[in-house]
Amino acid sequence: MERQFDLVVVGTGVTSAVATRCREAGWTVAVIDSKPFGGTCALRGCVPKKILVGATEAVQAARDLAGHGVRADGVTLAWPDLMRFKRSMVDPTPRRTEESWAKIGVEQFHGRARFVGSTTLALGDDRLVGRRILIAAGAKPAPLPFAGAARLTTSEEFLNLDRLPSRLIFVGGGYISFEFAHVAARAGAEVTILDRGARPLDAFDPDLVDLLVKRTRELGMRVELNTEVRGLDAAGGGVVVHGLQNGSERRFDADMAVHGAGRVPDIDDLDLDVAGVKRDKRGVIVNQFLQSVSNPAVYAGGDAAANGPQLTPKADHDALVLTENLLQGNHRTPNYEGFASSVFTVPPLASTGLSEAAARARGSKVRVNSQETSGWFNTRRVGETVSGFKVLVEKETGRVLGAHLLGPHADEVINLFAVAVRLGLRADNLKEALYAYPTYGSDIRFML
Repeated sequence: MERQFDLVVVGTGVTSAVATRCREAGWTVAVIDSKPFGGTCALRGCVPKKILVGATEAVQAARDLAGHGVRADGVTLAWPDLMRFKRSMVDPTPRRTEESWAKIGVEQFHGRARFVGSTTLALGDDRLVGRRILIAAGAKPAPLPFAGAARLTTSEEFLNLDRLPSRLIFVGGGYISFEFAHVAARAGAEVTILDRGARPLDAFDPDLVDLLVKRTRELGMRVELNTEVRGLDAAGGGVVVHGLQNGSERRFDADMAVHGAGRVPDIDDLDLDVAGVKRDKRGVIVNQFLQSVSNPAVYAGGDAAANGPQLTPKADHDALVLTENLLQGNHRTPNYEGFASSVFTVPPLASTGLSEAAARARGSKVRVNSQETSGWFNTRRVGETVSGFKVLVEKETGRVLGAHLLGPHADEVINLFAVAVRLGLRADNLKEALYAYPTYGSDIRFML
């Protein structure tokens, strides 16, 4: 049956908030998803992950203060209990999402959609014709070229394990591998991270990454760099990962190997060519208004669009831009200046604005303030042993161009620097703020 809508949205994650806003403005709206409604962040990514990280922080905090007023004997993660807690918070999300949309009259469809015309999507026996189409389908684990890659456990599967295996390998050296590795290690697992590069987490400041790798190893995790995975086999109820490290063959045995080697837009089976929608490996190619460059009726945002970082705040910002452009005509462009991101390890690593390399490549004359701060009071008082910062200040204007932090609550403090970068504040502006003391935020003035 053919149905006509003002807007058809493919995907129900963060960017799909556009569906709600357009419906409230009087548009007829349909949403489609082949997975439970709610999207990656709420169901399979940042929300459940942060629940696990919160428990991990509590365990590590007790361990770090053992002998300093805290009796931490036997403190560990109780995996089955943690999974029950996580599910109690995450599992109601699809039902709540569907009920919220049903209440305002958004039509909902479950299944895989594909284009059969420039503005028509086929879904089983239904044909959904949209005056506008929004592709917000999120991302999926990147396909990997080696034999046995299908044996890898996905991040979604890891977040739903009823029992944590004793030995884990994480393939790839990005966010997913490091965050999950830090959780698993605190739960007692033997953990190995395999990364093909000379340094993992290449989107972050290299000096602080080196400190995080050092701390990761001190906590008992193996971080094997310059290791290219060549294959994966099943063996004795577990897995064997075959790798090439600095020209030598290596074998790594574990009970489970987890895919942490990147994600790609989940748009391969949409038959975009049928709709004349151009794409590249990063997603749908869009103009400055997040509109397809080849089909003006189609828009894209979040991980499905070939612009900006693949992170939740970007998808949220895209939803605001898309809503205005759809309802009022193209006039607003995204602004990712001062974008803050964090790796939720324990301790966390965080970044905003320009890296030192990017600032110099741009020709900016910068003053770089950098220090390893494990001796600072706010690090020592919680028993942490590794922390540091790097802040970039433009010499001519005094503006904060970038900030990079490692240590307790770096994931929160980075937001203050992100405000400074986005609003073009000078370092003196941050120094003049009257911070509560002694807090992690009050240390900012010593970083400038």
